[in-house]
Amino acid sequence: MSNVINDLYEVVKDRLDNPVENSYTNYLFNKGTDKILKKVGEECTEVIIAAKGDSKEDMVAEICDLLYHLEVLMVDRGIEITSVEEELKKRSAKIGNSKGDRKEITKL
Repeated sequence: MSNVINDLYEVVKDRLDNPVENSYTNYLFNKGTDKILKKVGEECTEVIIAAKGDSKEDMVAEICDLLYHLEVLMVDRGIEITSVEEELKKRSAKIGNSKGDRKEITKL
């Protein structure tokens, strides 16, 4: 992971251990996992909407929001960023491992 993503993760983790007054991150932790999940879902949707538009700047901003909220979720659920790095390294070894098209969902 890049240093800036690791640095952000460490700040988020520190907010959990050392709350700061008026911190949005602490607000999310105080509201709990359901609030954090709601924000992750909202940010996912906003990335999709931005991707349908023509503004790369809007898309970059929304991706940053999503990455931040994902890191809050990771800290909330006790997932270390090193675990994600290790999984990405494993997956990078699977280059050329196409799974083809997914099956259509016909029943929920």
